[in-house]
Amino acid sequence: MTWIERYFYTPTRGQKLLAYMLLPVSLIYGGIATLKRALAPYEDLEIPIISIGNLVVGGSGKTPFILELGKILEPLHVGVVSRGYGRTSKGLVVVSERGHLLVEQREAGDEAFLCASRLKASVVVSADRRAGILRAKELGAQVILLDDGFRFNFKKLNIVLKPERAPYFDFVLPSGAYREFLRGYKQADLLLQEGKDYTRQVWVSSPSPRMLLVTAIANPSRLDSYLPEVVGKLYFKDHAYFDQQTLQKAFRAHKATSLLVTTKDAVKLQDCSLPLSILELKLQIQAQHLQNICDYVCQIQAGLQV
Repeated sequence: MTWIERYFYTPTRGQKLLAYMLLPVSLIYGGIATLKRALAPYEDLEIPIISIGNLVVGGSGKTPFILELGKILEPLHVGVVSRGYGRTSKGLVVVSERGHLLVEQREAGDEAFLCASRLKASVVVSADRRAGILRAKELGAQVILLDDGFRFNFKKLNIVLKPERAPYFDFVLPSGAYREFLRGYKQADLLLQEGKDYTRQVWVSSPSPRMLLVTAIANPSRLDSYLPEVVGKLYFKDHAYFDQQTLQKAFRAHKATSLLVTTKDAVKLQDCSLPLSILELKLQIQAQHLQNICDYVCQIQAGLQV
């Protein structure tokens, strides 16, 4: 477990003291975040927008949720819009058009590239989400899946995911793991609890006898309950790129027969000479929630045609 994971989820006595000392900063941070969202102008971009967000920093299943929705909505031309964390490019970039990749992984960011690789969608990355949505519309998108869009005040269906593992404190950053005060959950149209409203199905493709876990995701210990037996664990910073020499050295030191990586990590290891085992993930979303999402899309589309 990394220091920051322990701080947010199983803090030591010293870390608890630090969290309380930082509470005044957290109150200011939470107040600014709430105020910014409250003052953001409301805008109807005249396309069904499904926002998938959360209040907790780090992974809560947003990308696999988008992948699952993207496949279900595939009869439509789906647009996926995200910031593109970890990318080397600037500004707005069209990553794929109707499933055809247009740029390399480094220009897209790992999560956006994963979506572009697995969906017959048009994927756009942009810090300006409004510009990203409008570009996806220009490409012919009929519905938008907006990654991490909770704080944007567009006309949209606000899906907020609650991870199964809750932070130790109900504090906002930097005292806790929340981006906003918990009352922000009341703004969700669909508040979905992991383990109840959606569950994870995990399996390993191309397994080998001695797998070395290598990952650059937030809160990597959340993988522990899904892991098969591994010979070691090598953690990198979230969204980090992998140093091939470091991987080669660790591979030899552990006498590994493959690197065990997540799908998000695998897109950054396409040129890796070492054998890969992939920790595959699929979300099972309750049928009633999927029906609510599809009903929303149909309702908005019908309104636009009037």
